[in-house]
Amino acid sequence: MKKHAAQLAFLVMTLMGVIPSVHAQAFPTKPIKVVVGYAPGGAVDAVARSVGQAMANSMGQPVVVDNKPGAGTNIAVKSVISAEPDGYTLLMAANALSANMALYQPKPFDAEKELVAVSMVGRVPVVIAANPSVPYSNVKQLIEAAKNKPNSIAYGSPGNGSTPHMAIELFAHAAGIDLQHIPYRGGSQAITDVIGGQLPLIAVNAMEVLPHVKSGKLKVLGVLSPKRSQIFPDAPTISESGFPGFEASVWYGLVAPAATPKAVVQRLHDETQKALQTNEVRDRMTQVGGEIVPGSSEMFAALIHSEYLRYAKLVKDANIKPD
Repeated sequence: MKKHAAQLAFLVMTLMGVIPSVHAQAFPTKPIKVVVGYAPGGAVDAVARSVGQAMANSMGQPVVVDNKPGAGTNIAVKSVISAEPDGYTLLMAANALSANMALYQPKPFDAEKELVAVSMVGRVPVVIAANPSVPYSNVKQLIEAAKNKPNSIAYGSPGNGSTPHMAIELFAHAAGIDLQHIPYRGGSQAITDVIGGQLPLIAVNAMEVLPHVKSGKLKVLGVLSPKRSQIFPDAPTISESGFPGFEASVWYGLVAPAATPKAVVQRLHDETQKALQTNEVRDRMTQVGGEIVPGSSEMFAALIHSEYLRYAKLVKDANIKPD
């Protein structure tokens, strides 16, 4: 009788979803890998390591960052899609997750079907920076100069289809101006050429230009975020420059293979939210010029979808091609 009662209880618990919950509570029992589609040292890498360390401290298991740069982050994304859906392989995603579905043909993956959103992490604004010698000091003056001489002002970016490139194209469309895009393979060489005077402007995330702005080698014309950056408090936002409601930021968040159990996704979400409240993660996001963005998995999934729609329209209208 006791044996039958135990079996019945187990069956009832299984039907009620209690067993998966117990499994999730036991998770994790081994190290978790967070894949980053960029080389070490960049903003995405820094955020992944900071969040990963905080999650490791809370969960009692190491969180290891695995850098897989290449193909505009497609290599990293595909490696996570094909990974075992057990919660032990995650991707620290950025805008390219949405943009690449519109940029590459045929579509390299379907993030909304092949991945599941775990948690948003934060945002870092894209900035428009310039060589100190250029005759304009803010976005309004840049727009005026660009309208006077269409397609005569060049700007560098980390590459065709990169988040800063997309951000400036969105801004140019909104402002009704034409700028000449010079794509690079990464932001470092573009920054070097702007500092050297070969180019007047660069579009890049805030962290990459910070040391050069501090040294006086670059100046920030504006930040493409809803509110002023903590690291560039004197630089006006794009909204203050005449485009209320406009925003173009680099966003970060964790995703997992689509078939990952819901209870495990929920545990990872909760642990990420907990990590975002730590001083270490908050300080790191501030250092890279960004802000923490807590929220539900559904909120992050909605962002991935809305960004895909926005990028798809931009790619078509501006005829943007990948490198």
